[in-house]
Amino acid sequence: MSGTKRTDILEAAIERFGRDGYEETKWADIAADVGLGPTALYHYFESKQHCLYVILDQAIDDFRARFALITADAPSALDGLLAVLHDCFDLSEHDVLRNRVLVAEQGLLSSRRPSPREEEARRAARDRTRDLEFAWASFLARAMREGAIHHNDPRLLTRAVLGLYNSIWHWYRPNGHVGLDQVRAFFIARALAMLGVAPESSRPRMAA
Repeated sequence: MSGTKRTDILEAAIERFGRDGYEETKWADIAADVGLGPTALYHYFESKQHCLYVILDQAIDDFRARFALITADAPSALDGLLAVLHDCFDLSEHDVLRNRVLVAEQGLLSSRRPSPREEEARRAARDRTRDLEFAWASFLARAMREGAIHHNDPRLLTRAVLGLYNSIWHWYRPNGHVGLDQVRAFFIARALAMLGVAPESSRPRMAA
């Protein structure tokens, strides 16, 4: 039951942080959303910022796990790249809110925390970010060796691709004038152009 309630708190916090903003959200609001008194939240998280760090860590971990699963099963680096780029937009509205929280608050991972629990959660999320960037850079280096993309610095390309993707969640709204499918098509075309992939290769290919 404790694990379920902790999950409920995280989900409620994502909704609040994503809609209203992290700074504007009161810890008591999240408590009310899950039917707890404000002090009861401290059984699960030391603070609102501790909760935020856990959200960021889980978001990055999920992205890393999906990336690893897709690229491991891909018959070629190009197939893996296309599949990963399309998968980045297979999102629920809740996923979009979590992405918004991630890009808005990721800068907080750079500052040490005096609280041991907060610092442990901060380091976990920061290290997870580095693992994700390393996985992307290693994959892009493989794609270069296979001739799927132009040769360039894989670390810089990783930051360029992820930076372009992250920029979407600063402005995209699920009920806005631009639909997610339109954003997907625009982003993938720009990312592939940046990587040097021909436009005719932009559709994922099915393995035989």
